[in-house]
Amino acid sequence: MFPRLLPVTRNLLIANVGVYLLQLMLGNAFQAWFALWPVGHGFMLWQLLTYGFLHDTSGLTHLLFNMLALYMFGSSLEQTWGPKRFLTYFLVCVVGAGLLQLIVGWWMVSAGALPYATVGASGGVFGLLLGYGMLFPNQRMIVFPLPMEIKARTLVIFYAVLALVLGFTGLQPGVAHFAHLGGMLFGWLMIRYWRGQPPFGGRRRGPPRMRVVK
Repeated sequence: MFPRLLPVTRNLLIANVGVYLLQLMLGNAFQAWFALWPVGHGFMLWQLLTYGFLHDTSGLTHLLFNMLALYMFGSSLEQTWGPKRFLTYFLVCVVGAGLLQLIVGWWMVSAGALPYATVGASGGVFGLLLGYGMLFPNQRMIVFPLPMEIKARTLVIFYAVLALVLGFTGLQPGVAHFAHLGGMLFGWLMIRYWRGQPPFGGRRRGPPRMRVVK
């Protein structure tokens, strides 16, 4: 059963596809302003948000996989949290992923690597995956290419470990693995903040409650 497409998720899908079309029309000039560049090599503050709506224009794979994941996980989270909380969560994950990528990019350039731009909604999408795994840990899913069902919690752990290994080993160059981890980290922190759990609050008796977002 496919989740129902809700307004914020739908608008995020439209925004990503629209920006992709602008990239195709405007080319490198558009990316120079809105992709995420390392500090000192074209970085501007708004790029921490705008990079998450850009994608690799050499093919459709990058965009399609991110949009499929946004639809699958985003709709369920939006239905649970409501539009305001869901949008806040997604954008925090995008910015958090960008912040970690900035740190990694600065370190790599300092070590002699050439500066490069980061694009893609993957940091936000990995945050959605983390959120889905925390809210529905025992939900069983079939994920290509695995030939069997897997719990959402197990899927989150698998992707987190994979991103960590690939990030440190460099076995898959050209992919911002630490941005993926940044999206998951900031998503985890956001949910912990809403629940009033450490490091944002003391321990509570009974099940945690979500804070009211006005």
